[in-house]
Amino acid sequence: MDFLRVAGAQLNLVVGDLEGNHDRIARAMAWAEDQQADVLLLPELAITGYPPEDLLIRPAFVQSNLDVLGRLAALAGDVVSVVGFADRVGAVVDPLEDAAVRGVANAAALLYRGAIRGVYHKVLLPNYGVFDEDRYFVPGREPARIWDVGGVPVGVSICEDIWIPDGPPTHQALAGARVLLNINASPYHTNKAEERAALLSGQAVRSGVPVVYVNLVGGQDELVFEGDSMVFDASGDLLYRAAEFAEDRFVVDTPLGAVHTPGRAVVPVRPDPLVERPARPAPASGARLEPEESEIYQALVTGLHDYVHKNGFTDIVIGLSGGIDSALSAAVAADALGPEAVWGVAMPTRFSSEGSVLDAKALAERLGIRFDVIPIDDVFSEYLTSLDPAFSGTEFGVAEENLQARIRGAIVMALSNKFGHMVVTTGNKSEVAVGYATLYGDMVGGYSVLKDVFKTLVYRLAEWRNSEAEVIPRSIIDKPPSAELRPDQKDSDSLPPYDLLDQILARYVEEDRSVEEIISDGYDADLVRKVAGLVDHNEYKRRQAAPGVRITRKAFGKDRRLPITNRYREG
Repeated sequence: MDFLRVAGAQLNLVVGDLEGNHDRIARAMAWAEDQQADVLLLPELAITGYPPEDLLIRPAFVQSNLDVLGRLAALAGDVVSVVGFADRVGAVVDPLEDAAVRGVANAAALLYRGAIRGVYHKVLLPNYGVFDEDRYFVPGREPARIWDVGGVPVGVSICEDIWIPDGPPTHQALAGARVLLNINASPYHTNKAEERAALLSGQAVRSGVPVVYVNLVGGQDELVFEGDSMVFDASGDLLYRAAEFAEDRFVVDTPLGAVHTPGRAVVPVRPDPLVERPARPAPASGARLEPEESEIYQALVTGLHDYVHKNGFTDIVIGLSGGIDSALSAAVAADALGPEAVWGVAMPTRFSSEGSVLDAKALAERLGIRFDVIPIDDVFSEYLTSLDPAFSGTEFGVAEENLQARIRGAIVMALSNKFGHMVVTTGNKSEVAVGYATLYGDMVGGYSVLKDVFKTLVYRLAEWRNSEAEVIPRSIIDKPPSAELRPDQKDSDSLPPYDLLDQILARYVEEDRSVEEIISDGYDADLVRKVAGLVDHNEYKRRQAAPGVRITRKAFGKDRRLPITNRYREG
């Protein structure tokens, strides 16, 4: 045989849903049998879902996932299925501690004809950004192990193993592997797709061996996995690329790579030789999402859809202020869940302009979502009356402004409690960064669509969404942003222009550059110090904020972990 028929199942799995994941995997295995594939690849930790986090500390969870693996093995037929799972590791010697340890490995099982024929343990454990695998897993110790699949030596590896030039796939190729198989749970961030493609193509060229890469798809809390599974031949040319942000199944007759060390011993998995049959042409690759705004928007849609449905909700409620953030959030929600599942509510006070309420109504009509107006000025007045003895002699200020936001938060939470809708909050990354948001007010909600989206990107996404069909009224995009919590209020009263603010925030938050480095780029020193101080001071707010979709290399949440009690300041 001069090719290996490799099937890939890019699945949307659910953390902890062991029975549901079993069924999804079993269906993929049955499909691969129908396709007469030689090998089926499933995502990293497919049985447990990714990332299972502290569930891995529970022995019962690990045992349950092993029980599922045993049941899947019993279903295995003539296709070698590579299934990600959490393996229990016996006593091993830790070279640093010189002691026996027990733990769990991030593992891939090779299933064939009713049995587990081999197990690979992930060697390289990422421990940066959103990854925390050193906390849970014992690293594998056999990076060069290769497996015999019907006479074809193959290398099996897991995610991070292939991101290092001298990682396990390179060693497997040198040991004689003629196809490299890599299973993944690689989360999305902007510009990662092409970085990943270049890395995989480079691995194929460097090894002289084709690479088959299968990734997870779907949302898990803050993380979104875009799929984008790929197959490269030994020359580094792309043979197939799966769809983004959608489940996909594919079969590619993968040409075998060169033999580096003929006759090298391999671990038998499938003793039966591969069946001779004519090669199939590679399937058509999935269409790419262009431009960048399209990809980001789909990441937001996927993240919200899966967070809502995987947590047992069907509908959401969202406050519509007539501003750009709530408008874009509502558009994402309608696209993610369907207009019938979205309830928009305007909650005007004496400071709300008539135009804002009309804009919110026009938006709702264009999206086809439910829309109600619940005026809160009488409630606001009652609060002020009740607080008058305590507030007597003081000027109207931030307390009174924030009180309006907190009344709105109470209203949407009341609707959530009464009807079971999840509240979607609408703040963007620029506001969350500098604390221009009201704790227990506009920050109230179960999920934040725009948490990792700077304000300038909000406008870009709104323009892109309108390029398909104008659902966000032009008046919303063009108006100066305002919280409308006092007369004639504008965001620019409290913050620098967003295009300038976002440039500083990108450097300070996402690039971890120092105050002095940012100033050396030509930014005003006082402004940089002010912005950095606002970011540092508002960590306590962000720690209490709803989770939200991660689209950058460094989002607030899993990526960026700073102490709340912290007196260190730069500059």
